Amino acid sequence: MIQHPDGATTPVIDASVHIFFKSNKDLRGVLREPFKSRGFPDYEMDWYGAPGGEYAPGTEGPDHEYPGSDPDLVGGHLFELRGVDVAVLHPMSRGIMPDRHLGTALAAAHNEMLVSRWLEHSTYGERFRGTIRVNPDDIAGSLREIDKYKDHPRVVQLGVPLQSRELYGKPQFWPLWEAAIDANLPVAVHIEVGAGISAAPTPSGNTRTYEQYVGFMALNYLYHLMNMIAEGVFERMPALKFVWADGAADLLTPFMWRMDCFGRPHLEQTPWAPKMPSDYLPGHVFFVQGALDGPGDTDFAGEWFGFTGKDDMVMYGSSYPHWQLNELKVPSAYSAVQRDKLCWRNAAQLYGIDVEAGVTIG
Repeated sequence: MIQHPDGATTPVIDASVHIFFKSNKDLRGVLREPFKSRGFPDYEMDWYGAPGGEYAPGTEGPDHEYPGSDPDLVGGHLFELRGVDVAVLHPMSRGIMPDRHLGTALAAAHNEMLVSRWLEHSTYGERFRGTIRVNPDDIAGSLREIDKYKDHPRVVQLGVPLQSRELYGKPQFWPLWEAAIDANLPVAVHIEVGAGISAAPTPSGNTRTYEQYVGFMALNYLYHLMNMIAEGVFERMPALKFVWADGAADLLTPFMWRMDCFGRPHLEQTPWAPKMPSDYLPGHVFFVQGALDGPGDTDFAGEWFGFTGKDDMVMYGSSYPHWQLNELKVPSAYSAVQRDKLCWRNAAQLYGIDVEAGVTIG
C-alpha cells in the first residue's frame, strides 16, 4: 500500500520487475548441452547503454551478482521499502538468436530460474507473479514451454521480445497466440537486452545516442499493433490480450485516430477485420508505464488519460532494477477511479490477482 498526497491509500501492483541470472556462469549452470557450451550474447551486449549506467545503485546482489538477480534483495526493496503488494516478474533473456533452438534453450533456462528461485521463494514467493519467456521463432519449442508451466498458479503471462524478425500480426505467429489464449495467459512484449538478431530501432536505420534510441525504440509497438489489427488477429482471436510493456501509451491516441481515418474507408482490403481499428483495443491492449507518458501533472491530465480508453489499459511498472526505477507518482488531476486503475486494478483484473490475499483468483 502507498499513501498519495491527498492522504488516500491504494494497493500497488508493480507490473514490470526485470529479473536476471547472477552471471553468465550461473546461466550456463542451468543450460543443458549442447547449448551449455554455445556462445550467446551477454546481457550487456547493447549498443545503446544508458550514459549514467544501466542499473540503479544498490540493486546488485550481496556478492556483486548481476542487478535484479537476488530474490531476497529485490523482495526487500519492493515489498518492504517501496510499498508494493504484488510484483509481476519479467525475466530478461537474449532476444532472437540466429539458431532458434539456442533461443528456445535460453528462454527455457530463464523460465526454470524464474520458477525455482522466485515464484517458489520461501519468503516472497506468494507476492511474486511470473512471465514465462517463449521464442516466437520456434513455435514448437514455445508450445512445450507453455504446456510445462501453464498450470503453475503464479505464472500469469507469456513474454516475447519487441525486436522480432516479422510483425506479430502475421499468420506464422497465430499458433502461439492461440496457445496463449488456451492457457488463459496474456502476452507481454518487451524491449530485449543482450539482443542477438535485432533490426535497427527506426525504419530508416540506427540512431547515434541512447536518448534517440529510447525515444524511437518504443514506437515499434505501433507497427506490431497496427499490423495485428489490420491482419484481423483480434477479430479472429477475441480472447487474446497483449501487453506493450515499454510504454509509449501516449502515442496510441494520435496513431489510432490516423488508423481509423485510413482504415475504415479502405475496408475492402481488410474484410476480415470489419470493425473500426480502435474498436479492437478494449480488452485486448494494455500498457505498462512508470514515469507516465503524456502531459504530466496538469489540470487536463485525467482527460488525456481517458482518450482512446487508455485509463483501462495502463498499468504501473517500475522497471526495477533499471536506472529509472520509476516511482509511482499519480497526476493530481486523475480521478480516484483512474488512480485505482493505474495503481492496481487494471493489473489485478488482467492477471487475476487478489491484492488483499496475495493469491490468484480462480
